[in-house]
Amino acid sequence: MHMHGKAVRYVTRSTAAGTVATAAAALAASIIFSPAADASARLDGVHADLARAVQLHQITEEQAARFESKIAGRILGEA
Repeated sequence: MHMHGKAVRYVTRSTAAGTVATAAAALAASIIFSPAADASARLDGVHADLARAVQLHQITEEQAARFESKIAGRILGEA
């Protein structure tokens, strides 16, 4: 029974990590393939999408901040 509990925790954690990665990938794809808009409007959209993902507990606030920083660099051409 103890081994079963470990397996359940592993699957649960793996699934949660996969969900976060999937949410981030979907967000990135929606940003990259969206029609060109001015940088400020795109960054506002990114911020709103990430805030919603945090609200839905799909990602943490720290993950959202790091991801928003990376996307802002790409949108503004700062690679």
